Amino acid sequence: MSALARYFNQRGVRVSGYDKTSTALTDSLSKEGIEIVFEDAVELVPKDVDLVVYTPAIPKDHKGFNYYKSGSYNLLKRSEVLGLISAEHYTVAVAGSHGKTTVSSMIAHIICNAGYDVEAFLGGICSNYYSNYITQSGMQFVPAAKDKVVIVEADEFDRSFHRLHPNLAVITAVDTDHLDIYGSKQAIDEAFIQFAEKIEEEGFLAIKNNQSINDKLPQLDKAFYAFADNTADVFCSKYWIVEGGYLFHISYFGKEYKSFRLNLGGLHNIENAIAAFIVCLELGLNAEQIKAGLNTFKGIKRRFEKLIEDDKHVFIDDYAHHPEEIRMLLSSVKELYPEKRIAAVFQPHLFSRTKDLAEGFAKSLSIADEVVLLEIYPARELPIEGVTSDLIFNQLTCQSKHSINKTELVSFLNSKDDIEVLLTIGAGDIDKYLTEIKSSL
Repeated sequence: MSALARYFNQRGVRVSGYDKTSTALTDSLSKEGIEIVFEDAVELVPKDVDLVVYTPAIPKDHKGFNYYKSGSYNLLKRSEVLGLISAEHYTVAVAGSHGKTTVSSMIAHIICNAGYDVEAFLGGICSNYYSNYITQSGMQFVPAAKDKVVIVEADEFDRSFHRLHPNLAVITAVDTDHLDIYGSKQAIDEAFIQFAEKIEEEGFLAIKNNQSINDKLPQLDKAFYAFADNTADVFCSKYWIVEGGYLFHISYFGKEYKSFRLNLGGLHNIENAIAAFIVCLELGLNAEQIKAGLNTFKGIKRRFEKLIEDDKHVFIDDYAHHPEEIRMLLSSVKELYPEKRIAAVFQPHLFSRTKDLAEGFAKSLSIADEVVLLEIYPARELPIEGVTSDLIFNQLTCQSKHSINKTELVSFLNSKDDIEVLLTIGAGDIDKYLTEIKSSL
């Protein structure tokens, strides 16, 4: 939503909005001239507006939302507005259960770094630009696009990605999630197949190898990629852990491209870089331009973000909120710090997701030596009877585990003297405590 707010604001449109709480992001928007209110009161919403953009995260009983719905206002979902923008330009849409923000940000930065026209709507704050909206007027983009390239993160929640009109697309993974929307894994698969069918006839798809939908995809040019699976069309043929990240080679349909440098932790980020590499090659960039972009890519806020790395402590914050994301995160941390004790603080996100995936969460979190589990962050949901963090806690098999309230977190961590590598994990409001935790460490 904030990326769209910035898009309109930079075009001289008067923009106002509502959010539930004040955050660093809303502070930034206010400084950019966007009016924001934090109280749901009809008298506070502006009445003279040409367009109301809303997200499905808005509760159905929201007074401001219902005021606009009952009036003669032009209401569009966030996904509809992105769909209208994507219909006007050459669009790269990045979909998938994990990695969307990182892959779309990598692609946008590589294009920016190479000096071409680009506009990107991201699901997180890209550290190179301190924003989730990137725009650059550079060289005209050839040969793939007649004008600028638009990069859009294609979200499967509420089937939002079906509104887009991609010329080129990525599907990073098709895993079980959002069962509150889809009901079954089969329905999720069908939704991703429908997304692939939205790609234009002369378009292109990069998709992770060995996904449940791969033999049901429409007929179009495509590349199957993976981290280290040599049955894929594109994969990492060799990698080395170097200071601050990785050095790696990419095998692309039998041709080896050597010596890519990524200054980020997490083996999954090599896989994300491979997806970005495929897209940028398809757009017409050369390997050296892609290498230069990846080498200078600083990552995403709350995606394997190292807040401390010194002789005493490593402190990493990550937005992971699905068992597979947590598995990849903790496995990567174990590889980077094999001799150190790993402690993970996790805040589950959504009652429905916790109910559906509790066993998977427990298995992934148990990779850590110690787990501190917080209560569920509800986001857009009301509580579900019998669904608490205990569903995960009771299945944890790590050496040490604790279940605490989030208000106790900082003091609990302060009481410990054995912290070596600490991770804060989750998509809720756990990031509110990062400054205090960092300071105490």
